[in-house]
Amino acid sequence: MNNVKIAALLLRARIAVLRLGLLACLAMMLCAAGVAAWAVLLPRSAAQARVMAQPLPAPSTLAASPAPPSANQNLAVFYGVLGEQRYAEQQVKLLFDLAAQSNLVLSQGEYKAGFDKASRVSTYQIILPVKGPYQAIWQFAMQSLRAMPFASLDEVGFRRESIAEPTVEARLRFTLYLKDGAP
Repeated sequence: MNNVKIAALLLRARIAVLRLGLLACLAMMLCAAGVAAWAVLLPRSAAQARVMAQPLPAPSTLAASPAPPSANQNLAVFYGVLGEQRYAEQQVKLLFDLAAQSNLVLSQGEYKAGFDKASRVSTYQIILPVKGPYQAIWQFAMQSLRAMPFASLDEVGFRRESIAEPTVEARLRFTLYLKDGAP
């Protein structure tokens, strides 16, 4: 008996599909799937809306941001970073040592001392002609700036005899910003 009922239902469904057409039946199936999805998702979205409507708990203690440093504190930090003038020659030696570590040929440099009365900062300009691979020159420059945070790399000039030449001649100009080391 069950076989007869199932066969009869299948025959009726086939006749209904033929009468309505394939597109209409497909549209009805999609509508039914949409209603089923809406029925399943509606309770979830309601629960999510209830959670979102709850106020956030207030923090138990508010952390106050620290006060910005004063001008005198900033000035003290600035002077604290500067190198000491009495060690300027040692800084030049450090540059020569870093160049040797980078396998660069370093010729004799030019040196010029200066003093800015307004900021009470001494400067020591160093012009170094170096020769070596391009990458090694940049490595030397970056290592120098890391080793001496009070230095600046003001100028870099490159020259190569020919395109095929692996070594480059460069001219690097560093400035050391120094304070008087007297207590």
